[in-house]
Amino acid sequence: MEKEKEEEEQKTEQEETEVAETAKEAEAEEIKEEEETREEAVEAAEEALTPIEEEAKPPPREEKIEEEEIVEERIYTIPLGKAWIMPPNKRAPRAMRMIRSFVTKHMKLEARREGEEEGEPKKLSIGNEVNAKVWSRGIEKPPRKIRVKAAKDKEGNVTVYLAEGD
Repeated sequence: MEKEKEEEEQKTEQEETEVAETAKEAEAEEIKEEEETREEAVEAAEEALTPIEEEAKPPPREEKIEEEEIVEERIYTIPLGKAWIMPPNKRAPRAMRMIRSFVTKHMKLEARREGEEEGEPKKLSIGNEVNAKVWSRGIEKPPRKIRVKAAKDKEGNVTVYLAEGD
């Protein structure tokens, strides 16, 4: 009986060592496969990034503005004194709305009416310089008047810039 117990113990020990060895071998194989897939992924990513980086650069904004044909260009002095009627914390936003409505009216950029054909709506964009000038002294103290240059392109879109010298 003792011999049988010893033999059984030896068999179980041998089985455990065999299982441990096969587990180590399997882990080693998995690690090698993971490393290979990682290397392949890194190489593929490097190859993929190279052409995208070249295409991702957008053209400079100034060149795009120069390419657009300007049909009409006018310089206006827009009075913003009525913005001071508003409460102090609403004056600069009111001044921006006044600039938008003034340019819409004077550059004949009216909103579509119900009977008109449906095309791409004409767009009014106010430049960052104009926005910075209005907000330069904060929300409570916008300027009393501002000189702007409004340019209309051939599509009918109007862009408002700060007039030169201001």
